[in-house]
Amino acid sequence: MKIEATAIPDVFLIHPERRGDHRGFFSETYRADALAEAGVHVDFVQDNMAYSSQKGIVRGLHWQAPPHEQVKLIQVLDGAIFDVAVDLRRGSPWYGRHVCAELTSEDGGQLLVPAGFAHGYCALTPECRVSYKVSGHYAADSEGGLKWDDPDLGIDWPVSSRDAILSDRDHCWDSFKALVTPFSY
Repeated sequence: MKIEATAIPDVFLIHPERRGDHRGFFSETYRADALAEAGVHVDFVQDNMAYSSQKGIVRGLHWQAPPHEQVKLIQVLDGAIFDVAVDLRRGSPWYGRHVCAELTSEDGGQLLVPAGFAHGYCALTPECRVSYKVSGHYAADSEGGLKWDDPDLGIDWPVSSRDAILSDRDHCWDSFKALVTPFSY
């Protein structure tokens, strides 16, 4: 398993090794000891899966506020996504900055998104299945979000605002300028 730092030090790209033959492949997709060696100590308590039927579906940008904040480990089971993590930690040198990664089922790469970050993604393929581990249980009263295409964030999404497919909830989030962050660095 290769763990790669990104432009924001607490966000990691993880590349599980695949061993294959004529039948397919085998891969260890999660190893607590490998993450601990990279300085990541997290107890995952819940696994989630999301299915996006069409290319251009955008989910996010979401987070859960303390005391229900979540570390997320994202992987794609079928298809491909454009994945985004935005630093919302007040006092962070990277506050308001983001990391993007293309994750695919073909290469098996993962993104580790720390607590204190907004997370979202765009389906790059139809029939897309995304699985993610989280360190905290879902708590509706702690849920928050940001406008996914806020120009102040400068995210170069692979879909236009006109063509993106969003939930009603994701249409209503506030801008980054209006954010009163619940997170500290």
